[in-house]
Amino acid sequence: MLATNSRGALPLAAMLLTASVALYMALVALGNITDFGTNQEFVRHVLAMDTTFRDDDLMWRAITNEGVQDAAYVAIIVWETAAALVLAYGAWLWTRPDHARARRVSTYGLLMVMLLFGAGFMAIGGEWFAMWQSQDWNGLDAALRVFVLSGVVLLVNHLPVTRAERHDAR
Repeated sequence: MLATNSRGALPLAAMLLTASVALYMALVALGNITDFGTNQEFVRHVLAMDTTFRDDDLMWRAITNEGVQDAAYVAIIVWETAAALVLAYGAWLWTRPDHARARRVSTYGLLMVMLLFGAGFMAIGGEWFAMWQSQDWNGLDAALRVFVLSGVVLLVNHLPVTRAERHDAR
């Protein structure tokens, strides 16, 4: 139940959207933990660049050491889990009267997701490791969807509350 000072469409929208991204990230992390091998293979192929065009000018970037590959994968899972927890806390804060704190915490969580999917998967995976060249191990479309979703939720979280909404919340 929203606290008396928290009523209004905007805080409700921010809370529900933030909670949706929190749920998504929690399910992604849980899936990666309980079905470790599936995305472990994905990360290994992307980092090894073994399904790219094998351009000699790019292949020096490949990471073929499985220990390093697995460490990167575990770091991704830890980041996903942390983002889910921060977002869940941010969603809960939207039910409280302190919307500035809810906005701040939600922003941190959403930026964590955007960094992972934007900088991590799209820039580093997609460009540095040439994931875009792979027909089998290309996660750019999925990364873009999550990046855009998180960006939209971030924008909603930062919409200004109108004077009428502040008055209605009293």
